[in-house]
Amino acid sequence: MGHHLVKWYIEWVKYLPARSEKSYFAVESMIMVRYCICIFILLGLLSAATAQDSAGGKRGTFPVSKAAKALRKSLSNNDDELQTAGKYEALAKELTDKSEYAKAEEYLKKALDIYTRLNHKDAAAAGRALAKVQEMQNKIIPAIQNYQSAGDVAIDKSLVNINLNDANRLRNNSNPRAQTNYAQSNVDIIEKTGKKEEAADAYKQLGNSLLLENNTSDAIASYKKAIEKTDNTREIADISKKISKVYVEGNNIDAAIRMNEAILEKAKQEDNIELQIDQVRELAQLYTTKNLPGKTGSLLEEAYALAFKSGNTSKTKDCLLALTRYYREQQKEAVAMTRYDDFLHRLDTLIRTDSSLVDASLFDITEGKIKDLEREKELQLALISNKNKLNYFLIASILAMVVLLFFIVRSLYAIKIKNKKIALQSLRREMNPHFIFNSLNSVNQYIAENKEVEANKYLTSYSGLMRNVMEHSNKDFVPLSTEIEQLKSYLDLEQLRFSDKFIYILDIDEALDTDAVMIPNMLIQPHLENAVWHGLRYKATKGLLRVTFQKQAQFIQVVIEDDGIGLTESRKLKTIHQKAYQSRGITNTTERISLLNDIYHLHIRLQMEEITLEGATGTRVVLQLPLMDKK
Repeated sequence: MGHHLVKWYIEWVKYLPARSEKSYFAVESMIMVRYCICIFILLGLLSAATAQDSAGGKRGTFPVSKAAKALRKSLSNNDDELQTAGKYEALAKELTDKSEYAKAEEYLKKALDIYTRLNHKDAAAAGRALAKVQEMQNKIIPAIQNYQSAGDVAIDKSLVNINLNDANRLRNNSNPRAQTNYAQSNVDIIEKTGKKEEAADAYKQLGNSLLLENNTSDAIASYKKAIEKTDNTREIADISKKISKVYVEGNNIDAAIRMNEAILEKAKQEDNIELQIDQVRELAQLYTTKNLPGKTGSLLEEAYALAFKSGNTSKTKDCLLALTRYYREQQKEAVAMTRYDDFLHRLDTLIRTDSSLVDASLFDITEGKIKDLEREKELQLALISNKNKLNYFLIASILAMVVLLFFIVRSLYAIKIKNKKIALQSLRREMNPHFIFNSLNSVNQYIAENKEVEANKYLTSYSGLMRNVMEHSNKDFVPLSTEIEQLKSYLDLEQLRFSDKFIYILDIDEALDTDAVMIPNMLIQPHLENAVWHGLRYKATKGLLRVTFQKQAQFIQVVIEDDGIGLTESRKLKTIHQKAYQSRGITNTTERISLLNDIYHLHIRLQMEEITLEGATGTRVVLQLPLMDKK
C-alpha cells in the first residue's frame, strides 16, 4: 500500500509548475508543496503501520523496545515488585540515551517509589538517575532534592559523597568557582571507582563549570576526557558541539575542525553511522563559518548520503533540509529541486528500511498497554488495600468485642466471687444460738445455786473463746495452731458444763508444722459441738472425744470420733427445736465447704458415719483439707 501511495504522488507531482520556471516564488512554492506531500506520505504510511500493529499483523523489521516489552511482560505476569522496578530502570535508561528525558523521569519515579517502599539498596542509584534527568530538563529544585535523598540512603560512602557534591553544585548555581570544586571532587572520587559513564558525566559537569569561569583550555580538556570515557553517541555529539563552540568563540576554527575530524575518524572505525552524520554536519557548519562553501556543500552531500544509508528517515529529512537550504543560499534552486525529487523517488525504499518511523508509534502503543497494566495493578492494589482495611477493621472489632466480653465475664466472675466471699463470711460469723443460749443458762444456773466461783470461771473461759473467735472472724484461713487453740478452748468450756460426761484427746501428727500450715477457720468446731451435745451428753457413762490431725500426701485428714449414743439414738431423743438446729448446723458446714471449694479451687471433702462395731456406738466425721502453707 505504501509503495503504490508513493508512486501515485510522484506521478501527480509531475503536473506541478515546470522546473524551468525561474520565479523564486514559484520554485519555493513547489518545494513547499512537494515537502508537504512527503510529510503526508510519511504520516499515511505511519498510520497504516500503526493500524497493522494494532490489528495484530506482522511488524516486519520494526522492533519494539526490548525494555518496553520486558516491562509490559513483567506487569502482565504480575512479577515481583523488585523485578518490575528493574524493568522501569532499564526502560528509563534507554529513553535517557535517546534524550527522552521527560518519559525517563516518569519511569524512574516509579522505580524509586518501589525501592523506597521496600527500603531497597537500589533506591540510591534510582534516585541519582532521576536527579540527572531532572537536571537535564533544568528542574533544579527536584534534582537537588533527589541528589540529597540518594546520598542519604546510599550505602557506599563514595556514592554518598558524589550525590552530596552534585546537590551542593546545583545549590551554588550562581557560583562557578564552587561548582568547579564540587565537580572536581566528583571526578577524583569516580576515577577511583572505574565507572566510565559516571566519569564521563563528571568530566562534562567539570567542563561546564570551568567554561562558566572562562577557563576555556581546562574546560576543553575536561570535555575531551568526557568523550574518551563515554560510548554514548548522543553524548559524544553533544560534547563535541560544546568544544566546537568554544573553539569558534576563540576564533580557533581549525582546532575545532581537527577535533571533529578525529571524532569522525573514530566513528568510521566503529562503523557508527549516527555519529558520522552528526560530525559531518558539524564539520560542514565549521567550514561555513570559515567561508568555504565548496567544502560545506560536499560535506552536506556526504551527510545526506550517510543518512540514506542509515535508513533513518528523520535524519535523512534533516540532512535534506540542510542541503537544500545550502543550495538555495547558493542560488542553485534546480539542484535543490533535484534533491527533493531524489528524496521522493527513494522515499518508499527509505520508509521500508526505517524502523525508527514505526518504532516511536509502536512504543506509544506499548507504553499505552503499560499504563493500562499499571492502572489495573493500582486498582488491584487498591482493592486489596480496601479489603485488608475491612479485614483489619473486622478483626479489630472482634478483638474489641472479645476484650469487652472478657472484662464483662471477669467482672461478673469477680462479683460472683465477692458475693460468695460475703456469703462465706456471713456463714462463718454465725454463732450457734443454741450454744449461746445454753451457755447463758449455765451461768444463770451457777448463780441460782450460789456457785459464784464456777460462774466466774465459766464466764472467763466463755469470754476468752468469744474474743478469739471474733478476732479471726474476718479470715477464711487461720494457722492450724490457732484453730487447735480455739477448739481446745471450746472443749474446755464444754467440759465445765458437762464435767462428768466426757474427756477429749487432741492427737496431732508430729509431721505437721502447726504454725505454717493453714486450714479453713472454724470448720471443725460445729462437728465437735454435735459430738458433745447429741452424742456424749446422753451417754450413761463418761465418754471419749478424740480429734486426730494426720498429714497425708497432699492433704490433712481430720478425724473426729466419739463413743456417744450414735446418730440413730440421737435422732430419737431430739426435740423439734433441736432437729431444726442440727439441720441448720450441718447445712451451714456443707455450704461453707462448697463456697471454699468454688472460691479457692480447693478439694475439701466431708464424710459422716455411725460407728456400730462389736456393740460399740458412736460417730465418726472425716474431713480432708488441702495442705496449704502460709503465704
